[in-house]
Amino acid sequence: MADLLWYQYALIGLIFAWSGFVRTSLGFGGAVLALPFLLLVHNDPLVFLPIIAIHLLIFSSWIAWQGNRQIKADTKSAVQSNIDWRYLKKALKIMIVPKLVGVVGLLTLPPMIMTNIIFAIVLIYAIGYVLNKPFKSQHRYVDVVLLGLGGYVSGTSLIGAPLIVAVFAAHVAKEQLRDTMFVLWFILVVIKMVSFIVAGVDLQLIHQLWLLPCAFAGHLLGQRAHRYLQKADTVLFFRVLGVVLIAVSVMGLAFSALAT
Repeated sequence: MADLLWYQYALIGLIFAWSGFVRTSLGFGGAVLALPFLLLVHNDPLVFLPIIAIHLLIFSSWIAWQGNRQIKADTKSAVQSNIDWRYLKKALKIMIVPKLVGVVGLLTLPPMIMTNIIFAIVLIYAIGYVLNKPFKSQHRYVDVVLLGLGGYVSGTSLIGAPLIVAVFAAHVAKEQLRDTMFVLWFILVVIKMVSFIVAGVDLQLIHQLWLLPCAFAGHLLGQRAHRYLQKADTVLFFRVLGVVLIAVSVMGLAFSALAT
């Protein structure tokens, strides 16, 4: 990014602040709602993906730790932990093999077809949340397929979150959803970071120094938004989740169409 103009750096900083806000308020979307804008500024995903990954490692571990402290301090809490370890372990058993397959590139689906399938499925979930009629699979094998596909996409890139969240939201209490997702993201991103290091990808450590405070500013605003969503009723929470998922899907389909 050494040859960019000053306003491009300013735009990148604002986008990373937006990324931090989305990630912290909802627990997902920091990458998929920021990467399309970043690529409009500088069309090289391998410049931004390591930065996003390191930010996710830092903030996911920090937020999960803070959530654990708050749960222990809140004697009136309806849950005993801020993380649903039972479902997290169950989902990881399903996702780990597709994740590794995606990372090493043993199986490569046409990117355009894969992207369109993912966002179409997410749209179905999201519309159900907005209408307060969430899609619920009648068989666990449907969730297995969706989690496996989400794991594979997470391995090939960092845009598998909407599909994975759509499944987790149906099985994890809303008080635990965000922090459970952050633990999952931490595990998946560690695997991705190893692949970056093995492949010799530049981790952009110099740019981490000034982009981390930008993401932190967004994180602080996201914390306030998340507290508001937690206090809201369940219908409002899932409607907000659905609106964000629709925005993610429409944006993904739009960029997919523009790329053809």
